[in-house]
Amino acid sequence: MSSNEFLNIALQAAKAGEEVIRHYYDANVKVIMKEDYTPVTVADVETEQKIKQVILGAFPEHGFYGEETGMTNPDAEFTWLIDPIDGTKSFVRQYPFFSTQIALMHKDELIVGVSNGVMFNELAWASKGEGAFLNDQPIHVSDNIDELRDAALSMGNIATLASKPSRWNGAAKLAQQVNRTRGYGDFYHYHLLASGKIEIIVESDVNILDIAALSVIVNEAGGRFTDLEGQALNLKTSSVLATSNETLYQKVFSLIHE
Repeated sequence: MSSNEFLNIALQAAKAGEEVIRHYYDANVKVIMKEDYTPVTVADVETEQKIKQVILGAFPEHGFYGEETGMTNPDAEFTWLIDPIDGTKSFVRQYPFFSTQIALMHKDELIVGVSNGVMFNELAWASKGEGAFLNDQPIHVSDNIDELRDAALSMGNIATLASKPSRWNGAAKLAQQVNRTRGYGDFYHYHLLASGKIEIIVESDVNILDIAALSVIVNEAGGRFTDLEGQALNLKTSSVLATSNETLYQKVFSLIHE
């Protein structure tokens, strides 16, 4: 089966999930707090159930790892990684920095990614070797910036990074050297990076379900995407260093680890 068939089902699942999200977005949804004090709503649960129905309906032998429903068929060759509403706090407070994240992992390799910024009307996707797209248009990282002084940096969750003095000092030096620093956060700065609008993302305190699909999109757009240690993503990944090219990557990595 080709990656395009997997991608088509992922896109169908994202659209099915979007119907649930739009239904609940303006409603007064009930919020339950998890043990880690993160919120979950009926919209999260129903969106994931809808996505799961579409995906496992097409590929019943595949594994499924969802933010709300956990792991199904964990020994499968193919595993879907799903965050139905990445940014539930934004969703609950009714501002649009949330998205649906759908990725497919074959053994240990991420091969398909779909990122649906529902209220931004931004649907990005990629499959390995086929390039990256945003709203049906091909996208690519910026290809003419390899100096920090010209680059735009976005920093997301950084609590763990800030708790380590050496890393925090490195991040401060990075912020002083780049052209500008913003904190777009969540799915949005990865869409910007893949589209050639910013060049660097540094982030800690993430979950693999938040970033798996986005890593496929950034990589297929020509970027470089690892954790802060320079390692490839896996199910325990909790940080991100992503850049538009290898030259910037090495410069940022050196500063962070100085």
